Amino acid sequence: MKPVFHQLTIKDVKNETSETVSIAFDVPSNLDSDYKFIPGQYLTLKTQINGEDIRRSYSISSAPSENELRVAVKAVEQGKFSTFATTNLKAGDTLDVMTPQGGFTIESNTTEQNNYVFFAAGSGITPILSMLRTALETEPNCAVYLYYGNKSTDATIFKSELDALANKYTNFHLRYILSREDTGDANRNGRIDTVKCAHFYAEDLEPLKIQGVYSCGPESMIDLIREFFVSKGLLHKVHFELFTVPATAALDAAAAAATDTDPSAQVNAEVTVIIDDEEYTFPLATKGKDILSAAQDADADVPFSCKGGVCCTCRAKVLEGKVKMTLNFALEEDEVEEGFVLTCQSHPITEKVVISFDEY
Repeated sequence: MKPVFHQLTIKDVKNETSETVSIAFDVPSNLDSDYKFIPGQYLTLKTQINGEDIRRSYSISSAPSENELRVAVKAVEQGKFSTFATTNLKAGDTLDVMTPQGGFTIESNTTEQNNYVFFAAGSGITPILSMLRTALETEPNCAVYLYYGNKSTDATIFKSELDALANKYTNFHLRYILSREDTGDANRNGRIDTVKCAHFYAEDLEPLKIQGVYSCGPESMIDLIREFFVSKGLLHKVHFELFTVPATAALDAAAAAATDTDPSAQVNAEVTVIIDDEEYTFPLATKGKDILSAAQDADADVPFSCKGGVCCTCRAKVLEGKVKMTLNFALEEDEVEEGFVLTCQSHPITEKVVISFDEY
């Protein structure tokens, strides 16, 4: 389903920690089907702050069984939307909310005895809470392992909910790792690292057939988890989601673009963007703006959020010609093979390019 914005009313705002709030939305009955989601998906929120159009994506923390649409927002330094959300939003306010998106998901299988492994740090728990709760509720034979890193107990988002789940389900194995609070256990002090991965693997996971490893948090944690479990033969079982553009990748991409001197890769293209059955055509050089920005300059109302290759909001399909993506942290290999691209990272490499946002 093609993503669209609807204006939704905030049902309530809860303080989860001193830095984090969760926001629940009222969904009118006529939009129920539009906001049905798969555990792990996210919402893009849009509002005007000091006259500026601000959009940010936040994962859904609730499970489909709860009949609630809730996201968590953690304040970040100089974060325009997160500061606004954690200090200003209240029940009764409205926000423009895009319909659910994202491929970092879990679809439970009630006929199998699945073993799920989750790693989270800080607000990375948000999509994972929805995923693990769904697995526990719908798969009585599954086993769920969560390794969750935070600074301290007080800073642990959704701790009461996780503790309640651990008390309710004997097949839920919960491990907290705290970096600024002594737990009395060296394996649960500090940050999640390769040594801790090896310890928990030997202690909990080694004899299991693992259905999937899901991680959400900072780039450094995701990289080491991916490398560790790939080394255990689980290449196609490892899934991750980033909320921000990895700094090293962005720098590497910028450096590569600056030194790309292959004249055959540089063209002056005619690009056509299709959205809502309308076509917008404009000239664009390979080393010019990305296709999303150029389409906006041509007055096309194209969807976007992070503009950093992390979310899928600007996803579209190449119908004719070829493009090159600078960064991609959101699309799966099969999506790329089908012709889907992140337009915020795409540049034309053929003289004619046609891209449709209506293919989904």
